[in-house]
Amino acid sequence: MQIEQLKNILEAILLTADQPMDMRKLGALFEADEERPTSDSILQALQNLQADYQGRGIELKEVASGYRMQVNTECATWVARMWEEKPPRYSRALLETLVLIAYRQPITRGEIEEIRGVSVSSHIIKTLSEREWVRVLGHKDVPGRPSMYGTTRDFLDYFNLKNLDELPSLADITDLDKLHPELAFDQEVAAAGETDENSENKAEISINPDDGSEQGVSNEADKEAEEPADTDLRAEVPGESVNEEPVSEAEENAENRQKIPPDAASEKTEEPVTE
Repeated sequence: MQIEQLKNILEAILLTADQPMDMRKLGALFEADEERPTSDSILQALQNLQADYQGRGIELKEVASGYRMQVNTECATWVARMWEEKPPRYSRALLETLVLIAYRQPITRGEIEEIRGVSVSSHIIKTLSEREWVRVLGHKDVPGRPSMYGTTRDFLDYFNLKNLDELPSLADITDLDKLHPELAFDQEVAAAGETDENSENKAEISINPDDGSEQGVSNEADKEAEEPADTDLRAEVPGESVNEEPVSEAEENAENRQKIPPDAASEKTEEPVTE
């Protein structure tokens, strides 16, 4: 099969594919009874196709999952205006967490919190996992065996990266607002996200993923434990009577006399007189 014909076939395949196509998938589309091209021929045709699209509105891009046809990044702004739905905006806390996972992977949640200086909300990890940008790579061999997080192939595909070596240097992404066009930083979203994060930290007892210890617990129990133990604990217990000191007979008679009404005390009984 001629390279030019193979290039046209691959162009049609990539334009209609809904996902990146690697060399194995492209080669599997040719039947055994056909003149199946070699891997070198497919690679040469793809390189020629990339050259043909240079400087145009569409480009052939190689990402982690394979090759795909996509809108040139220089034209993406105008193409995005065709859809009313706006891309999601993320808080600064989420972007900082994503950057740390990408550049420090594998990394635990506790290590992220140590670098950022604040606790990581469970909603952040959940959002990144639902987007399939991060995943659990394993568990660290320390007490508690915390999960170690890393990026996924979908993360590389989304950011047009072939591998992690193509990540820009940290000096180039000091401004998180320009990290990616679809990750526009929203001040309102960031404020709301940080408020939710702080409120969650106050309302819940967080478990440290590294050592399993509880944080945020009130110290009232400790204060109670430090109080003196010689306080009078003579409380009335159900089923038990409190021992009282014995009362003398004289005191009891005096008390009874105080209870007699004055009128009754002044009355005298008259005995019948016998003649």
